[in-house]
Amino acid sequence: MNTTRLHLIPVSLGDSPVQRWLPPEVQTIAGNIDVYIAENAKTARAFLKQIGTVRPIQEITIHTLTAKTSTEEIHSWLKAPGKQGDIGLVSEAGCPAVADPGALVAREAHRMGIQVIPWVGPSSILLGLMASGLDGQRFTFHGYAPVQGQERIKQLQQWESLSAKLNQTQLFIETPYRNIAMFEALLKTLKSSTRLCIARSLTTNQEWIQTHTITEWKKRPIPDIDKQATLFLFLA
Repeated sequence: MNTTRLHLIPVSLGDSPVQRWLPPEVQTIAGNIDVYIAENAKTARAFLKQIGTVRPIQEITIHTLTAKTSTEEIHSWLKAPGKQGDIGLVSEAGCPAVADPGALVAREAHRMGIQVIPWVGPSSILLGLMASGLDGQRFTFHGYAPVQGQERIKQLQQWESLSAKLNQTQLFIETPYRNIAMFEALLKTLKSSTRLCIARSLTTNQEWIQTHTITEWKKRPIPDIDKQATLFLFLA
């Protein structure tokens, strides 16, 4: 029987006190783990410094995961857990294995008979959906929309059509420096009655969430979302 445990540990969505977004029990567990798999080692070390660790951070092993990491390499990481038989998995932000390559690690852990333990913490997708007032029963997350103008317009129209057909909330993100361009594309492309939610900097002091129809958004100032982590949601 494999006694290794893979802990899926959420990290901050932005600059805010750890007690605001991570339960004390999870902080304690994370601080005791001495082998981690992370999208970004620098971000992972910042997270560990914030929560506090039993051993010096320089003594903690951090494997860097990308979408191109081979199954063989992941397998080798999972075969070498820390002293307690534990391995931590963290994302760049929010919940690991949700819209990030951590799913590859969870999949291999199941194949190897390793216990996979998800811990409570922030998910921008769920927090934004909770606060949006849009349909929380039927929704889909798309990741990123196309960058090019016509491709982007076509994709937004397809998502809006799908939303109307299935009464399904559409969620996606954008590279922060393109947020304003995305917002303007949404106003130009979506129908006047479609409800759009902008969820900015969730769980931080800069958190700002508003939902209005496209007609109402056009009457308002452009929201302050430039270069800030933002989730876009709409329901036709």
